[in-house]
Amino acid sequence: MRYLFLFSILIICLSCSNKSENPDFLVGKWKRVNNETGKNTYEIWNSNFSGLGYTLKDKDTVFKEDLNIVKLDGSTYLQVKGVNENPTFFKITELSKNSFTCYNNKNEFPKKISYWLENKQLYAKVSNDDFAIDFIFEKMD
Repeated sequence: MRYLFLFSILIICLSCSNKSENPDFLVGKWKRVNNETGKNTYEIWNSNFSGLGYTLKDKDTVFKEDLNIVKLDGSTYLQVKGVNENPTFFKITELSKNSFTCYNNKNEFPKKISYWLENKQLYAKVSNDDFAIDFIFEKMD
């Protein structure tokens, strides 16, 4: 009887956990609302956690990056391609239902990337010790 009780408590605790292994809140098409004048920035995240970020000035693409949430050696990373010569990996160190933070201290900028969902807007901050850029996105879907 004691084992059944302990097993039941364990099942209840596991089922109450809301921690996701992936940032589900990212999925969708997002448009930046705090852009520089004359530019439009977008992020598109698919359900497999592959994404695309790009900025248009008029009809020209002036910035583009491929984004992926990947698992390597038991850890989860944000992989960014297209900015540097080789893919850059940011280790996700904090992950909740509506946010995540990741780091790569070897990268010059950014060293830290944070995403969070608040009031139906997606926020992102890229930073190092001296400088930060804030992004605010609204869902296009």
